[in-house]
Amino acid sequence: MQNVSWFKDLTKNDLDLAGGKALNLGIMYNAGLPVPPGFVVTAYAFKRFIEDNKLAERIYAILDNLDVENSAALQLAAKEVQDFILSAEMPNDIKNEIIEAYDSLNIDYDTFKNASKAALEILKSGRDLPYVAVRSSATLEDAPGASFAGQQETFLNIRGVNNLLKSVQKCWASLYTARAIYYRVKNNFAHEKVYIAVVVQKQIQSNKSGVVFTINPATNIEEEIVIETGFGLGEAVVSGAITPDQYILDKNNLRLKEKTINKQDWLLTLDVNLGYTVKRNIPEGQKREQKLNDFEIRRLGELAVKIEDYYGSPQDIEYAIEGPNIYIVQSRPVTTLKKVSNVRQAEEKFTTEPVLKGLGASPGIGNGSVRLVFGVDDLPKIQKGDVLVASQTNPDYVVAMKKAIAIVTDEGGITSHASIVSRELGIACVVGAINATKLLKNGDFVTVDGYSGKVYKGEVAIKPPEIEKEKYEKFGNVETITEIKVNIDMPDYAEKAASTDNDGIGLLRLEMMIASNNVHPMKYIREGRDNEYISMLVDNIGKIASFFKNKPIWVRTSDFRTDEYVDLEGGEEEPKESNPMIGWHGIRRSLDDISLLKAEFSAIKLLHDQGHTNIGVMLPFVINVEEIKKAKEIMQEIGLDPCENIDFGVMIETPAACQIIREICDEGIDFVSFGTNDLTQLTLGIDRNNRHIAKLFNEKHPAVLRLIKEVIKTCKEYNVETSICGQAGSDEEMVEYLVKIGIDSVSANIDAVDKIRHVVARTERKLLLGVARKDYI
Repeated sequence: MQNVSWFKDLTKNDLDLAGGKALNLGIMYNAGLPVPPGFVVTAYAFKRFIEDNKLAERIYAILDNLDVENSAALQLAAKEVQDFILSAEMPNDIKNEIIEAYDSLNIDYDTFKNASKAALEILKSGRDLPYVAVRSSATLEDAPGASFAGQQETFLNIRGVNNLLKSVQKCWASLYTARAIYYRVKNNFAHEKVYIAVVVQKQIQSNKSGVVFTINPATNIEEEIVIETGFGLGEAVVSGAITPDQYILDKNNLRLKEKTINKQDWLLTLDVNLGYTVKRNIPEGQKREQKLNDFEIRRLGELAVKIEDYYGSPQDIEYAIEGPNIYIVQSRPVTTLKKVSNVRQAEEKFTTEPVLKGLGASPGIGNGSVRLVFGVDDLPKIQKGDVLVASQTNPDYVVAMKKAIAIVTDEGGITSHASIVSRELGIACVVGAINATKLLKNGDFVTVDGYSGKVYKGEVAIKPPEIEKEKYEKFGNVETITEIKVNIDMPDYAEKAASTDNDGIGLLRLEMMIASNNVHPMKYIREGRDNEYISMLVDNIGKIASFFKNKPIWVRTSDFRTDEYVDLEGGEEEPKESNPMIGWHGIRRSLDDISLLKAEFSAIKLLHDQGHTNIGVMLPFVINVEEIKKAKEIMQEIGLDPCENIDFGVMIETPAACQIIREICDEGIDFVSFGTNDLTQLTLGIDRNNRHIAKLFNEKHPAVLRLIKEVIKTCKEYNVETSICGQAGSDEEMVEYLVKIGIDSVSANIDAVDKIRHVVARTERKLLLGVARKDYI
């Protein structure tokens, strides 16, 4: 494995090596797009650095069991871990490779690769060391299925070997900022599974820069391109520190539909005497100038269409203009595609004039008490339902933003941090509302209209835009023989899950509902409060089911382990187990606590009685046929007839279930679903949470693949549907293999559904083409 890799050498399979940002830059560079030259200090180099300095154990000792909701504890832990990294020594071979690549950045790639050492020395001797942009590229950042990119650091206009090496190490440390730690915990990404690479790219000294969206991010109108531009380096636009010009193009003909010119008081630029980036005031006569000319607007539109066509999905593109040249410095998938409404604004009939006007950046209406935030010290003051008002936001604000009912900022455009995060959270947002932090006071009650970009004092009854036609936009919608389903665990995500191009729910987990209820299910059972548990399940599952009418919904009965919910009310009575992963959980526990299983089956029976007959049941962690027989008997007592009036299946998570699949089919089931996380651990004898051996966890190990293949083959004999709902269902390579061996459906995580449908369609086309060619030949 290499410590340094040039953009030219990167391929689409190098996500784990280069991280999302660097990989996308490499792909675009090799596609002939105008990307400034550069290289990446790989994630392997970071891993080596951690291993050589023996930092892993010290880091995870701090992060294990950290309460990320405790802001003070989170900030303290983040600082301690970052200090470990910043004070450690970079291995000499990594240093030397970075220095060699940096020293050669001003030389043409082919010349660098093919010239002799002596020739390279001659070439280097006549050239100054370049200014570079040093940017983090985490192995999750810009990857499908992950959002909140920009959590790690970027350093602009870095020059000199020592400055470069320090900046690389600072990027490594930024993997453990408070916001990055919080995001991973909240989104169930194991810290030890995420690595960081670092992009080192020739710095463009841009006189103009900004962002292009190949979809209107405020309205999700697919036929519009939105360009935002500011003078100077792009960080001012991306961070939301200024309110940029905005140009909206018709994607079909690149005609300019609308433009908004905003005043800009200052810019970021390189001070050649000081040798670093400075903030400079713009001369008064230039502050209100239009920033892009007609040629630049059209050229950016052409590049945007080309990049979207290349990736096959809407893109968020960053660009820089230096003199007559336009450069692309980043592209990533748009992460905020949601329900689209073709709307007509309702006529406003307010006696109250708005106190502020800005840009409507995230649709919605929210009212609450103002909380002014001037820095991170003010963030703990935000309470649930407050209106967060700030000059601008940054990733440190995300925890507080999740509590807010609406966001208002002095600065920023619709591609600013505040805008993007608000759309992801689904809350109203107004940006570019000049002087909001001066005109509003703490405790003011306001109404924020994210549609029109207006803020009113008091509670104002605003009629949302009239919906003329509503649909869920699905980009590149394709038909597949293999069904694509979605995994879900909470009603809060039902609308987002339903908006994907799905064929139903392949896994509806109960565990998150249980955790959110804050009461251990066994407490209900022990206290004879079964009906409360049943009611909670009916309410939560019913809300999800309402979004998936006429589509199959497979509910997995509870599979909580003895160490997972001890903090819930009543959880203190859970037994202590030496290895809960292979302990008392799944169907084995449910059959020991029949009252619990009866309650869950009763909830499903009530939902069937309410008309949700598309709900099926599957049993977790099965190891023998007797478990299936007993569960069926209990269902029949409740009034459910497995395989007759309700779809009935089992999870295939153990090697035992794989080995007895014929007997399981003989017993009578409608479907099976592979839980590859547990199946892989049990087949390989690996605890993936053990950092010493986690690297050996491999769902594509030949032993695992052979078990899956045999199960699918047997199930086809019995006409039993096969599916997968583990993490591997969101892995492209794994999905390709499963389609080839005949799986009936794939259930992916919400953010991966549309991507996986494309993977399946592509694989099916290859298979059909192969058959057609064989027949023809």
